[in-house]
Amino acid sequence: MKGKLIIFSAPSGSGKSTIINYLMQQGLGLTFSISATSRAPRGTEQHGVEYFFLSPEEFRQRIANNEFLEYEEVYPDRFYGTLKEQVERQLEAGQHVVFDVDVVGGCNIKEYYGHRALSIFIQPPSIEELRRRLEGRGTDTPEVIKQRIDKAEYELSFSPKFDKIVINDHLGTAQAETLTLIKHFLSCEDSVECSV
Repeated sequence: MKGKLIIFSAPSGSGKSTIINYLMQQGLGLTFSISATSRAPRGTEQHGVEYFFLSPEEFRQRIANNEFLEYEEVYPDRFYGTLKEQVERQLEAGQHVVFDVDVVGGCNIKEYYGHRALSIFIQPPSIEELRRRLEGRGTDTPEVIKQRIDKAEYELSFSPKFDKIVINDHLGTAQAETLTLIKHFLSCEDSVECSV
């Protein structure tokens, strides 16, 4: 049986990675999509395991060939993206593929796969709480925090385009709510009914 797709997007600091890591340990048969990047491998990273490592030229050629579900040029010549062919391989193998992507990428994947994908937006309770969390990390300068807050306000405007919004006011509650949504989606036969 073919796998399904679960898309996560959220502003930085909303707890998305923590929630995804929790879900990956719940025995649901979830696996990450393997992205492509034009950066060089780091440490023990291997081609086709952590990422597909492409040169900037290869990446541009694949963009021109419409081989990506979504991609982003984060810095000049530093691309990240999701190859259609790789996702199809994982789905054919019966894997449920998890995407941790920006809001534009999330909307693009949802649009491409329609009801076979469940898109979830992890939302902080408020911009003020998000600012408090980012400041509490102690890793960013005030300028970087302001940039992240400005970006978060932009990203929050995309939340209505997602199938489900989970407000992460209390981590345990948000994890339980997300787990329930995914279990329902994976067990559901009629995918049109499942993603609404």
